Amino acid sequence: MEMLPAVRPAETAVERPSERGVSLRGTPPASTPTALLELLADAGAGPDVLKATRSWIAKRPSEHSRTAYAKDAAWWLAFCAAAGVDPTRARSTDADDYETALRATGLAKATRGRRLAAASSWYTYLVRADVADRNPFEGMERPSVSADDSPTRGLTPKQLATLLAYAREHESTRTYALLTTLATTAGRIGSVLALTYKGLGHDQGHRVADLVVKGDKAKRVVLVPLAVEAIDAHLDGRQLRPDDYVFATRTGRPMDEPAAFRLIRRVAKAAGIPHHDALSPHSLRHSYATALLDKGVPLADVQDAMGHADPRTTRRYDRAAGKLHRSPSYRMQEELAKAMETAGH
Repeated sequence: MEMLPAVRPAETAVERPSERGVSLRGTPPASTPTALLELLADAGAGPDVLKATRSWIAKRPSEHSRTAYAKDAAWWLAFCAAAGVDPTRARSTDADDYETALRATGLAKATRGRRLAAASSWYTYLVRADVADRNPFEGMERPSVSADDSPTRGLTPKQLATLLAYAREHESTRTYALLTTLATTAGRIGSVLALTYKGLGHDQGHRVADLVVKGDKAKRVVLVPLAVEAIDAHLDGRQLRPDDYVFATRTGRPMDEPAAFRLIRRVAKAAGIPHHDALSPHSLRHSYATALLDKGVPLADVQDAMGHADPRTTRRYDRAAGKLHRSPSYRMQEELAKAMETAGH
């Protein structure tokens, strides 16, 4: 059985997770599957561990999913390195310390739960591959995320319009096109950043974009005129090949998610959005759902646009849910009044 070198220090004192010298926020210790393997190799992992990890990553159905798992798993490896823990010999107490450290950072429950799930998934595969004895995350109580509420900070339609108007006047065509696409398609940031030129097209008289979503599937979304104009202006005069990225950097690679995160906060601050420091790319997706549900767009239509398998997920974005002015009793009263009027004749 392949094991990483044992590097656990003598336990002469209890050390709090916050004192272990590792930051669990900001740029991930590894941002790609290759970088994750390099992180493991630097920690002294042998060929069996590297091979198993490579296979675990390869099982993910899409490049976006593989990258996301690599990023989330990397935080645990960084924590282990700072704590002097051999990951293949980690104990349940080490996993609990990691969960405690994540909680101390103030990260959202969903983010903490995702990182813990990635680490647990990795161990499940290592045990199956006979390169680890146990999964220290097995049986752990993970953060519960309410099905009825979304912690994401959104924007009102007026604030969103202010953000886009500022970007159109003061930012690059790429920035304006990216923000407009996010605001009008409800696309996840990873899917939008991965959009290539061949993903743009026409269907039934509509301009459309094919976004790669969970499960490595393509979801066709409508590009409304506002987004079409922004994208066309951004791509105007460029000689693009089918696999070129629409929102590419100067090197031709797609913009990464941390850069998009920083961009949105920077533009929101410049545009005078009060809570700019609490926004993220998901805020635009959140704002899309909230605005449409407030306007009375049927839940099923918003659910389809968001790509949610469960309508309860969509309901989390309905800030007016349960408000008395939205009570269907008023609609029932209208129908009864009409029927009673007819019955009286």
